[in-house]
Amino acid sequence: MASVAIYNMEGNEVGSLDLNDAVFGAKINDHLVHMAVVQYLANKRQGTQKAKTRAEVSGGGRKPWRQKGTGHARQGSIRAPQWKGGGVVFAPVPRDYSFKMNKKEKRAALKSVLTSKVNESKFIVVDELKLDEIKTKRFVEVLNNLKVNKALVVLNDNDRNVILSARNIPAVKTALTNTINVYDILKYDTVVVTKDAVATIEEVYA
Repeated sequence: MASVAIYNMEGNEVGSLDLNDAVFGAKINDHLVHMAVVQYLANKRQGTQKAKTRAEVSGGGRKPWRQKGTGHARQGSIRAPQWKGGGVVFAPVPRDYSFKMNKKEKRAALKSVLTSKVNESKFIVVDELKLDEIKTKRFVEVLNNLKVNKALVVLNDNDRNVILSARNIPAVKTALTNTINVYDILKYDTVVVTKDAVATIEEVYA
């Protein structure tokens, strides 16, 4: 069973926490992690790209010249793909790029990346994250105290002061325990998570 230190907002160690091996000591499955990242990026694609085929461009309703005897190559329409202003061959049309992963596969991928962060000592637990007011400068001080820069901050509650204080920091993203995903955990160097959020994650994914 892995054990991590618990820090306060001043960066001082105030205790330790034993992590559930079912979540934070899982077998790392690189294939499922890759699938989860590809799925996340594919599901974000709008799929609204569009170009016109030769059937959709205007004009070209008649044969530009007779079939034989002109010395030109035979042509059926001035809107064929080889003509300027012609349609596009196999033109892209709006489509849905998303695909599904099994629930067990998603959970296994998430456990894999959480375990890797713990193994790399990039999983920092804080006893609480509470701010009296919306203050980005104060939140930056907390991150500096914890010696983290590019971080995913996982909260158990939708704390408006914390979320809005972190919103203007380019290298920081906040997430609730029910919105964490494989892509964000990999994207950010460090995962900063509150003690309550750890308990919720273990309860949901164990």
